[in-house]
Amino acid sequence: MRSGRVRACAKPGKRQWATESQGPIHDRTREHLGTSDKGIANYRRLLLDAIGQAERGQKPPMVLSLAEAAQMRGPVTMDGIAPADDWERYWKETDLRRRRASSWAADPAGCAHRSGNRSGDPPANSAQAVHSAAPLSRSTQPLHPAAPPSGSTPPNHAHGRPMKERANTFAERHGLWDDAQQAAARDVEARMAAGGLDAVRFSFPDLHGLLRGKTIVAGEAPRAMRSGVGVPSTLLLKDTSHRTVFPVFRPEEADDDTGDGADDGGGFDLRKIAGAADVVLLADPTTFRVLPWSPTTGWLLCDVYFTDGQPVPYAARQLFRDTLAELGGAGYDYVAGIELEFHLFRLEEPRPDAGESPHPGVLPGYSLVNDGYQLLTELRYDQLDPILDVLRRDLLALGIPLISLEVELGPSQVELTARHGTGLEPADTMVLLRSAVKQICRRNGFHATFMCRPRIARVISSGGHLHQSLTGRGTGGNAFLPTTDAVLSPTGFHFMAGLLEHAAAGAAFSTPTINGYKRYLPNSLAPERAVWGRDNRGAMVRVVGSAAGGDTHLENRAGEPAANPYLYMASQILAGMDGMARKLDPGPSAETPYNTQAPLLPKTLHQALTALRADDCFAAGFGRSFVNYYIHIKQAELARFEAEVTEWEQREYFEMF
Repeated sequence: MRSGRVRACAKPGKRQWATESQGPIHDRTREHLGTSDKGIANYRRLLLDAIGQAERGQKPPMVLSLAEAAQMRGPVTMDGIAPADDWERYWKETDLRRRRASSWAADPAGCAHRSGNRSGDPPANSAQAVHSAAPLSRSTQPLHPAAPPSGSTPPNHAHGRPMKERANTFAERHGLWDDAQQAAARDVEARMAAGGLDAVRFSFPDLHGLLRGKTIVAGEAPRAMRSGVGVPSTLLLKDTSHRTVFPVFRPEEADDDTGDGADDGGGFDLRKIAGAADVVLLADPTTFRVLPWSPTTGWLLCDVYFTDGQPVPYAARQLFRDTLAELGGAGYDYVAGIELEFHLFRLEEPRPDAGESPHPGVLPGYSLVNDGYQLLTELRYDQLDPILDVLRRDLLALGIPLISLEVELGPSQVELTARHGTGLEPADTMVLLRSAVKQICRRNGFHATFMCRPRIARVISSGGHLHQSLTGRGTGGNAFLPTTDAVLSPTGFHFMAGLLEHAAAGAAFSTPTINGYKRYLPNSLAPERAVWGRDNRGAMVRVVGSAAGGDTHLENRAGEPAANPYLYMASQILAGMDGMARKLDPGPSAETPYNTQAPLLPKTLHQALTALRADDCFAAGFGRSFVNYYIHIKQAELARFEAEVTEWEQREYFEMF
């Protein structure tokens, strides 16, 4: 480098290129200055990364000489820094990213200059959408959006530039969308350009299955969809009180992993999010919807990535996707359907006083909407019909595959069921459904809670029943369907045996709250032991369906409606695959499930976490790092509970002693 001038080599047949680099490079990389400046910026980042590695005492990087680089296939790279292991792959990927980000990469001649085209520029400020609530799933029909108004910017252009010139967005730069998502993104942009939206919500499911994210104004939404939305990484580190329970400003404490999940850092590496650094929410365009209860608001479900484009390994949706891929490698697809019970109350005092702002917040005032104890009676249903009619209409308009809304046994208790789906779909449906129910009810003067056992007189606990089976990849045939007079195929028996084998540890995912364990009672239509039964609602696993109907499947009745569906379903797959791999035997059907000699399910969340810590199947499937992370967050919840003086203690001891 001399007087700020840099010269870099190109392959034979490519012209050399050079540029002046006067002044701070980082101030100029968003302008079109030519490939050299971009290359300098890229290698400057590599050098800074290498210095950081050396300062942390990590293995020093190697220097790749020009002679070594010349031996590589593909374009010649400038000499620089690369990892000591697998350096060839590293340089190929780095050079590919550089070529994609360069102006000559999009022009075979290597000489087309697109002045003024800044990577990541926002699309046209006409990002509106037609009023359609159908999700852009891989199974939906092609969209036919309304044509944009005369004179407006075409939907596949951004400020007059073709969309193909916006190749340096987060999604394209890191290759994070498949063909279906790319096609869906173009459809979403067309729908937004057609008008009708004011804002779009970018949401992701956190560890607890709650939707979090940001709302972006419509004019910025197309750019945000491709470039991602930055949010604090602490959203991944919160317990159910919304408190951050990790030392993000002391990340070195994450290194003292003892294997018991009890250290300050949870036993996993916090350095990428040290200082509460940002992570990126990248939309899955196939999930786009317009919210029926807020018809000028769009909605997109997002995945979570580090700023370098790597997926966050303890994001629940990513973990489930990885588990599905492992199951796919074994030749199967996962099919699941859900039944969710919940309680519905009329809001009486929806707003707390200004002086009341505890953490967690003040509970709303509420009253019952029916008296209960008349299971599936039309009279009780009609009492709820005004709000259930609103729920039904909006959920169907949202694209939820709703089957039924039913009156359950308990006071103010309701159940809904949704049609089964494959892969990510049933988990996506469950998180959206729960959030939608709560929002719709709140806007109409009601409060819906998926808490397992609310504190009301003579309450009936709510369950979250998971119906599941496997289909053969490529054939689509039900892998649990028996070919003999047995109730299940051998694959189905082995899968079910895995669920029972890991039932205690799996309870940490099927029943992740302290409150949920109050449901495991004898003779209560909720399971107490790790047993299975043929069409027996007292068993943990109920075999449902028939060979004649072709619908044989397993119903796990251990779950609560507050479970994170991504972790719950992923844990089922991991346990079932372990049973299949080891050809486990589930034993005979339990005709009297509350009296059969079998392991009891955990009675507390603490017992479930203890079982999870000792379970090698989930440690291997999820990774020990994630298991420690999960246990750490749930232990923070337990610690707060154990420190609380309950009303029971006050009544029991205050006057007596």
